[in-house]
Amino acid sequence: MKTFEVQFRYQDRSEGTVESTIKVDASNLPGAVGKATREFVKGLDRKQRFDMNKNGLGITAKSVTTTTEAQAKTSAGAVAS
Repeated sequence: MKTFEVQFRYQDRSEGTVESTIKVDASNLPGAVGKATREFVKGLDRKQRFDMNKNGLGITAKSVTTTTEAQAKTSAGAVAS
């Protein structure tokens, strides 16, 4: 499983632009976007969902290495030197 960071952005009627970032574990990028979207939309109320549907939802996703993987790579690099 890989860790992905998915960022959401939409225009709210009272708050202006609303941004949220969610980290999820998934096997691939489309799965991560699906999981994070379901989690994000569950947290919205009826009016916020309407605003999101009306104005559009911006989604940005990227792969993130976990800290244990990064530590393992740096320690392996130090041993090889």
